[in-house]
Amino acid sequence: MPGRIPDNVIDDILNRVDIVEIISGYIPLKKAGRNFRANCPFHNEKTPSFMVSADKQIYHCFGCGTGGNVFNFLMQYERLEFSEAVALLAKKTGVALPQFSRHDPQSSDTSTQLLKINELTADFYANNLNSPSSQAAKDYLLKRGLKPEIISLLKLGFAPDSWDSLIAYLRSKDLKLSTLEKAGLVLSKTSGGFYDRFRKRIIFPVFDIKSRVIAFGARVLDNTLPKYVNSPETPIYVKGRNLYGFHLAKDAIRREDFTVIVEGFLDFIFPYQEGFQNIVASQGTALTMDQIRLIKRYTHNVVMVYDSDTAGQLATLRSLDMFIDEGMNVKVVPLPQGLDPDSFVRKFGIIEFRRKISAAQDLFEYKLSALKLKHSIDSTQGKAKIAAEMLITIGRITNAILKSEYTRKLSQELGVSQESVLEELKKVQQVRGYEQVIPTAEKISAPDINPTERLLIKLMLEEKSFLKDIKRKISPSDFQDERTSRIVSKIFDCIDQGKTVETSALINYLGDDSLSQMICQSTFLPEVSMQHKEKVIDDCIRRLKLNRLKLRKVSLQREIKKAQDMGDEGKLNSLMHEFQFLVKGV
Repeated sequence: MPGRIPDNVIDDILNRVDIVEIISGYIPLKKAGRNFRANCPFHNEKTPSFMVSADKQIYHCFGCGTGGNVFNFLMQYERLEFSEAVALLAKKTGVALPQFSRHDPQSSDTSTQLLKINELTADFYANNLNSPSSQAAKDYLLKRGLKPEIISLLKLGFAPDSWDSLIAYLRSKDLKLSTLEKAGLVLSKTSGGFYDRFRKRIIFPVFDIKSRVIAFGARVLDNTLPKYVNSPETPIYVKGRNLYGFHLAKDAIRREDFTVIVEGFLDFIFPYQEGFQNIVASQGTALTMDQIRLIKRYTHNVVMVYDSDTAGQLATLRSLDMFIDEGMNVKVVPLPQGLDPDSFVRKFGIIEFRRKISAAQDLFEYKLSALKLKHSIDSTQGKAKIAAEMLITIGRITNAILKSEYTRKLSQELGVSQESVLEELKKVQQVRGYEQVIPTAEKISAPDINPTERLLIKLMLEEKSFLKDIKRKISPSDFQDERTSRIVSKIFDCIDQGKTVETSALINYLGDDSLSQMICQSTFLPEVSMQHKEKVIDDCIRRLKLNRLKLRKVSLQREIKKAQDMGDEGKLNSLMHEFQFLVKGV
């Protein structure tokens, strides 16, 4: 959204929105005194350290240090720009946003521009699917059992057998070829010029979590290779960060508290059409940590459904260990030979598919079965190889009871003592001791703030009736930490402008993540008794002023020595006079 959103509009949104309601829509919050507590959604933790204040309308995690107001949460959780978070909450709260002048697509920011181009492209291909010349493509989809409603919902389309039909259409919209290339829709010729990337293929638009078209997959109608051609990565599309169909499935995933993960577009589409809605597709690649963490926002329970061609690939199995690293529960459903989720549901129906899901094997059982097919359990070497692979998974489990049970099962399967399995497990864990699970958010060191300065900021934000008196007694320069000085300066600016100093609004006025974290950390300090607050404030002010004088004395002593060494009598006398004045004052 072009233009700067006025502070009064931001304040209006903050006055109408409830951060507890918004955050509880993403993660479960539990009452903890006057606040709410949860496991932090931004890093992996087992003891809840993520706090939300209904009074201050802010959040803070004591584990990773992240914190802010409702805009910060949405920006971090949904990966939104500030203007996008504002627009989302404005719509939710009924606040009208100013109408900024619209820019030509060529001068818009890159992301907005590429999203618009993709939307136009999806419409072009979808409209083309309904043209008489694309009847073969439409017949193919209908023959695969797809209904017109799902075709429309997913904006399935068809790229004509032409080298430049899309180019001609988008050029008619005054879009530059260089921008189409940036969107991954055209390729350059060695002889000069461009041609359409997708030709004579069914088009599957790929949506992000906000239902925006960010990329495309394209499938042939016959057995021509390659079967699929996909968009390259672009400024708005990183394949490993998205799951096909997630924009449609996310509510069902939260409601059912588990998701099924399949591979291809049609593996998602047909089961979803038949009523199985908590399902997503990885688009044919091994899962990434970003995709796993996207799922983790909505559920901790996953069922992987593989077709028989890939179920035995141990490299893919190893990627499932990442679910364990993230504290999630993962099960696996192997399908009969020659069937994938799409063909299985078409052949046996959605009820049988649900039965398969209900009977899913846990990762331990499935991985062990796959390894026994690959390595002979009757040979010593085979047992050693199976144990080595299985212990990689077992070593990631943090629950001591589960770990003990799995080592017991493994020893029984291999016909060896549990002690020997545990001994090998220790070796695996010693090696893994050097590995670090990639955190969802960088560990943010708790800002090293002077405790007195931090406490005074907390009290200034809590007791607004004292603010004018505090402003008379102390100045931002009395704060030694440049960051706390900036916070206090902004608070005093608000007083001068007649603004009410609300914590969540102050975070926006400052516009600095590190300052937001300091404010949130200070706010969640232990409560001070109301009858003692005025005395505590006076004590804080006295300490800060005293500390400032002491620091100035130390600085003067250094300057005096320097003036003596340089023989600068005039400066020396001036410094000595100031030093004597401070000594008397202190």
